[in-house]
Amino acid sequence: MRMRRLIAALLASALLAGCGRAPVPAGVTELTYASPYPPGHPFSRADIRWMAWVEKASGGRIRIKPFWAGALLSSDQSMAEIRHGVADIGLITPIYTRGGAHAQRAQAGFYGGVRDMPEQIAVYQCIAARFPALTDELKGLRVLAIQPGNFPGIVTRSRPVRSLDDLKGLRLRAPAENLEVLRALGADPVDMPMADVYSALAKGVIDGVVAPADTLKSLHFAEVARYFTTLKVSRGSYPARAMGMARWNALPLADRQLLAESERAWEAALIDEINTAEQAGIQFGKTHGVTFLPISPADQARFDAMYNRNAARIARALTRFGADGTPIFTEAQRLIAADASGAPPPCASPAPDPSTHD
Repeated sequence: MRMRRLIAALLASALLAGCGRAPVPAGVTELTYASPYPPGHPFSRADIRWMAWVEKASGGRIRIKPFWAGALLSSDQSMAEIRHGVADIGLITPIYTRGGAHAQRAQAGFYGGVRDMPEQIAVYQCIAARFPALTDELKGLRVLAIQPGNFPGIVTRSRPVRSLDDLKGLRLRAPAENLEVLRALGADPVDMPMADVYSALAKGVIDGVVAPADTLKSLHFAEVARYFTTLKVSRGSYPARAMGMARWNALPLADRQLLAESERAWEAALIDEINTAEQAGIQFGKTHGVTFLPISPADQARFDAMYNRNAARIARALTRFGADGTPIFTEAQRLIAADASGAPPPCASPAPDPSTHD
């Protein structure tokens, strides 16, 4: 099935490449970019800003041809598709890949206590530079941007959550890495596609969802939920924009240097667009009757401690896949603690790209 999907994507890429495309002017390199998201999504708005940055910085020498909304790229096979040249550059999701990225998926849950999106990126760059278990899963890809994220809270349909004790008995949709923590708090967590959550909330199939505030607007949760509890559910970052190594190596050195320099611009655009979407979601929720509830510092600290204990368990379980996750988790937590103390992590500046494997 996976091979059939990849072949279909390659055929679609070939067909699109030959359909009415104007010839590329001499001296211009055109690169295709593919994303499973529509152009109006916050991720895509950041991608469009990156495209404009590349074209301007290159003086028009490089231009990007985008394909949106899954026209070329799937959500769960994007890494393989980019490796095989379905598009030159694409949005990859190692944390959702079905296989072959176990360490990448696990490390996104090692960031308990992280404060903001720049710190998420800095911590990832540090651990990726140090631990081959992470970069080995990216062979065949040249990473061009690390994706951070805003912090989920608890969206509930009709029952307010003012403390962790109020989670007891609630049926909540949550990411897989949070299921055990919520279960220990007495909730009944389930894992379901986010696309199904609106209907499940509306019908009362679930009582709530662990999700960031932007979903109140972007996924219309404000229409079917009354409360948003500002429990900060930590999350990490992951490599999310990449080029196939074969295409990367075929580019002139000057083009490769410019694309490497574009990483900062791409990540800054992602942070800005994600923050903008979150503020829009909060405002939308307030104007549509959603009540925002704080959580006490004591409950937040208790949740963070449980989160990290669970992350340590997940790290140990990576041995099933031939990776030692405990040192990765320990280093991520050391970096976060060092940053909290006012001492910047030793590799807070961008690390040399570790994913330039042939």
